[in-house]
Amino acid sequence: GTETLGSIVSPCTRCGVTGLRPTFGRISRYGAMALSWSMDKVGPIARSAEDCAIIFNSIHGADPRDPCSVDRPFAWPARDIKALRIGYVATLFDEDRSKNIERAEQKALVQESQEFDRRAIDALKGLGIKLIPIKLPDQYPVSALRTILNAEAGAAFDELPRTGKDDTLVQQTPNAWPNSFREAQLIPAVEYIRANRIRTLLMQEMEKLMADLDVYVAPSFGGTNLLLTNLTGHPQVVVPHGFRKGDGTPTSIVFTGKLFGEAEALAVAQAYQQATDFHKKRPVVPTSLPPEEKKP
Repeated sequence: GTETLGSIVSPCTRCGVTGLRPTFGRISRYGAMALSWSMDKVGPIARSAEDCAIIFNSIHGADPRDPCSVDRPFAWPARDIKALRIGYVATLFDEDRSKNIERAEQKALVQESQEFDRRAIDALKGLGIKLIPIKLPDQYPVSALRTILNAEAGAAFDELPRTGKDDTLVQQTPNAWPNSFREAQLIPAVEYIRANRIRTLLMQEMEKLMADLDVYVAPSFGGTNLLLTNLTGHPQVVVPHGFRKGDGTPTSIVFTGKLFGEAEALAVAQAYQQATDFHKKRPVVPTSLPPEEKKP
């Protein structure tokens, strides 16, 4: 899969599978469609963390056709997880994330997700892991930095609004890509540069945080973690951690590692999967197809 802002984490969550979004530059993007040159990443999607590690070991490395790709070692199997310093984003686990949600249905979904999150934390503690409470950098307007993605996507697809081909795209709702491409034409260069300067400061803050950690665990879609780590380029492993009572929809949790620390993040994810069986679940497949409806 490829990810700029959730396109590995999101489908893995929806399908109940495991994915590795590696450090920016770990895997060549040659041949892939560009969306954001400074954020696009390629990574494996598979049944388990171990499967992802095996695939990653075969496809990572420098490629002269992608100047952003680098060659860094990948030691697998990783060292004993009990020797790792593992954190958890305390506010996202300990505080009620549903308290400001008014819609009852959405509130119930968030509460159910938080229950799965807490069970995952308990499972990790059951492995003998001493989790360190951490706080993600919050002194910068992370959400506003999506300007970087919007500007780069607009540049990548600049031909569409300039030739009117954006009008031929199917989705034309306010938040759909055609409107994003049009709006990108109006983003000032000053705003793009300022956003990247703040992004650099954010990277420095994440470097300080990870200096005392090997891995940290967080809800897949909690707070600004997804956007933050895509901006800073940190690797992330997403694993299923529950199924909703209503329709059986999978839910997930993520393990974030240091830059080029895929092995450690995968090792913690693998240990979690060895203690649980969510990644082994399969949807019920009907033994026969329903009869076709007769046309009137």
